[in-house]
Amino acid sequence: MSERVFVLGAGRVGLGLARAFRAAGVEVVGVHGRRNSGGEDRVTTGAFPAALANASVCLVAVRDSQLEAALGELASAPLPTGTVVLHVSGSHDPVALGDLRRLGHPAGTFHPLLPLPDPERATRALRGAWIGVDGDARARAAALELAGAIGARTIEIPAGEKARYHAAAVFASNFPLVLVSVAERLLVDSGVPAAAARAAARSLFLAAAENLRGSGHPDEVLTGPVVRGDPGTVHAHLSALGDDPDLLELYRLLSLEAVHARRRAGGDAASLEALTTLLSAARR
Repeated sequence: MSERVFVLGAGRVGLGLARAFRAAGVEVVGVHGRRNSGGEDRVTTGAFPAALANASVCLVAVRDSQLEAALGELASAPLPTGTVVLHVSGSHDPVALGDLRRLGHPAGTFHPLLPLPDPERATRALRGAWIGVDGDARARAAALELAGAIGARTIEIPAGEKARYHAAAVFASNFPLVLVSVAERLLVDSGVPAAAARAAARSLFLAAAENLRGSGHPDEVLTGPVVRGDPGTVHAHLSALGDDPDLLELYRLLSLEAVHARRRAGGDAASLEALTTLLSAARR
């Protein structure tokens, strides 16, 4: 592995990536953050350390709200010409990257497409995960090499589509958990004790995720009344949710998406059309 990495940012993402790189034999010349850290992380604080000048890649792993400022600091730092600057934001195209490019630094994105756990588990979690990459040719090459070193795969972020790309990531990683919370609330509202509701909703979610793991495509493992072509049950659900317009609309829109998924998988056209009519009529 030829790259020498300096990580700017010592939160979960920065520390997790630094540990994964080290475990893969990638030389991490420094980790810099706001707070000192002992042990294997060896985080520096304050002014940039001399080790920054030894990096071939500077990976900026700070919060999105801090990204422009951090890149601005790098523009006046002792960063040798040619050093690649990568950042981990999946939603931002920082303006400050333009200044760094003008100073001779190829730049791009290295966005882990997974909710990174605590740093101690990051090395294992990143194996087989996906990394979104974009940027200049040299930056993309560095990102591909680093991803390969830690056992991750890469996906190119299409030019001009970062917001849509990141919205997809939110749908896959955040919204399922929101829906588990909604399911728990509905169970409690129906009279199920809170502890049992939480355990049952979590169990359902994990079982569905395990089915997806085995199949490889969500359209193939969908279950429920839409898949069965059961408008009676869907109508009962709509009626039960009628006293909560927001939840009713959420159910209606998600059910329509389930209809689309079932249609892609070759479901019965007549029953799917009946469900579409029923769900469309429930529009608030």
